Parts: sequence; structure tokens; C-alpha cells
Amino acid sequence: MALLVGATMASFAAWIYLTFFHGSFWCGDQRLDGRENSPEVWPDVVAVVPARNEAEVIERSLRSLLKQEYPGRFSVILVDDESTDATAELARRCAAAVEGEVGLQVLRTPERPSGWVGKMWALETGVMAASEQTSPPGWFLLTDADIEHSPGNLRRLVTRGEAHRLSLVSLMVRLEAEQGWGRLLIPAFVYFFQKLYPFRKVNEPSHSMAAAAGGCMLVRPSALRAAGGVTPLRGEIIDDCAFGRALKGQGPIWLGLTDSERSIRPYVGLQEVWDMVARSAFTQLHYSWGLLAGTLVGLAFLYVVPPLAFLVGILSGESVPALLGLASWLLLASTFVPTLVFYGRSPVWALALPVAGVLYAAMTFDSAWRHLRGDGAHWKGRPGAGADPSGR
Repeated sequence: MALLVGATMASFAAWIYLTFFHGSFWCGDQRLDGRENSPEVWPDVVAVVPARNEAEVIERSLRSLLKQEYPGRFSVILVDDESTDATAELARRCAAAVEGEVGLQVLRTPERPSGWVGKMWALETGVMAASEQTSPPGWFLLTDADIEHSPGNLRRLVTRGEAHRLSLVSLMVRLEAEQGWGRLLIPAFVYFFQKLYPFRKVNEPSHSMAAAAGGCMLVRPSALRAAGGVTPLRGEIIDDCAFGRALKGQGPIWLGLTDSERSIRPYVGLQEVWDMVARSAFTQLHYSWGLLAGTLVGLAFLYVVPPLAFLVGILSGESVPALLGLASWLLLASTFVPTLVFYGRSPVWALALPVAGVLYAAMTFDSAWRHLRGDGAHWKGRPGAGADPSGR
């Protein structure tokens, strides 16, 4: 019992630190508020959309880009990353069906050099094509093929970037989480990402913390060139955070939440969320077994010990572990509430955060186990993290 009390005290102390001294990660208050003045001259923007086998979502995503209400010149380059479905054909059909001044160019990636992951090579192909235009753009919008943008998104992004002279403006889009296990695990995913990369720290120019969300990144071309372009990132599996680190070295960056831009790829079953996390979790730990062990122990202290101490205390009639466990459990649950509200969930779901913590620990272990077996996760029909990173 003394050991359990000690572990619970350590867990409670950890939650005190995380709640009050870790960049207020849980507040979810980093948003595009539209308070900045619009730029006097709207810079040219080129969106680069890497797409591999996205026939189910590509038309909806492209229509949202082609209908952007942006005062400056804006064009879209869709880079077909060796798709085996009708992605490119549907993209061309979408361009013909949408009236407006936004142009759409569809490219096919050339043969991928050794050491390049697929998405990075597609981005390189699109960025190089955009840079060779007669009038090089003032910004690149790097966005995934499963993202639906609201009509004013590009205008808000550019306004923020120009007003604060940023190197990168990135939005963590709203993920689809209306069914099944996704109702708990997707809000928890966003919560854990914020805990790992507190947005306030990312957005503080003097702080070393850097990250981005790959679904929507507005990148200043001069900053990307100063960072060496896409080439230094060619082997990155977790490409968004790699972009964040590279570009924060060239100037301030900004990362925030949005509920107007959203992923249109649903995460319904446990297996879908599991594969999403297991694909790159061990990569996030730099393939280090020591970091894996530390992560699993840390997750146990944070998410298993509080409810365990509470239940053991209640069943044994010991008030100290019961009260400490309850206090820790309520504290951790309270930090989850803003994210749940953001996703339209009842605050009662916050009490289930330990369940999500245990599942994410299991996903992280499975990611390492896949790496050990040499087969890893697969992405879009190609080996991914943990199997052959250079062949993604």
C-alpha cells in the first residue's frame, strides 16, 4: 500500500506540473481569430497537394480549394504519387467542372530516388514545379488530399503569416470522429498531440519547441529555401513536425486548432485508429527502446495509477490512496474537457481518458513490435514506418 501511495503522489505531482506549468497545452486557445489587418498586397499562393490513391475523397477536397475566396492569385498543383486508382482523372474532371479563376495542374511524380519517402517526393515535385513558374509564389499551401477547406481558410492563413512575418502557419484540422471508437480516441489523439507539442510553446519565437500539422501548412518559400528545401526532409515519416523544426530555424512559426477545416477520412473502428498510430509511433521515439520503455512507464504513471489507486483504496477501505487517486483522476480528466467540447462531446467522456491512455500505450508498443518483426505498418500499398522507411 505504501508503494501505491508513493506512486499516486508522484502521479498527482506530474499532473500538477502538466496542468499549470506545461504551456497550458490543454486549453485549445490557439486559433485564427481574424484580428490582424489584411495585407496591402495579397501575395501569390500555390497549393501543392500530394495524392496517392485518393479517388474517394479527392473531388471534395479539390473543390474546397478551387472555391477559395482569396483576393490574390491562387493556383493548385495536384501531384499524383503513383496512384493505381482514378485519382488523377477525377482531379482533372473536377477542374473542368468548377468555374473560377483558380487553375489546377495535375502532375505525376517522376521515378522516386532512393532515400525519399513517397509524400516527400510528391511535395518536392510540386514545390519545384511551383518555383519554376513565371511569377514564383509568395507562399506554398501544403495540404493533404483528404482535407476539406472552408472558403475563407487561405485568406485567414495568409493574413496571419503576413501580419507576423511567419515562416510557417499550420492548422490541426478537425478529424472525423463521429462513430465508434473514434468518438473517444480521436479527441484523445488531438489531446496527446497538444501535450507532446504545447501550441503556446510552439508559437513562442524564443522557445525551442517546434511542430506542425501536415494536413494544412502555409510555408514561406524563402524560409523553405533557407532551410535547404524539401531535400533534407526526404526520409521523414513524421513530415509535419520535421517541417516545423526546419522552418522555426528560419523564423517564427504558428500552430493552432480549427473546426472549419476538416479531414474527410473517417476513423470509425479501433483498428483504423490503431493502424494510424502504430504506423509512426516508434518513429516518433527515434526507434529507441529506451525511450519506448520510458514512455510506457510514464503513461502508466499518468493514466493507470490514478484510477487504480482510487479503486484499490475504496475496496480496501484506505482513504489516502483513494483520495489521492481521485484527485489525480479528476485533474487529468479536467484537462481533457476543452478538447472534448471542441469535438462536441460531453465532459463526462473525460473520465475515460485513462482508457485512451492505455490503448495508446498499447499502440505505441505494437508500433515497436512491428518494427522488430521487420514488417511495420503499410501505407497506401507501400512499406511504411518500421519496415523500410525509404520505401514508403
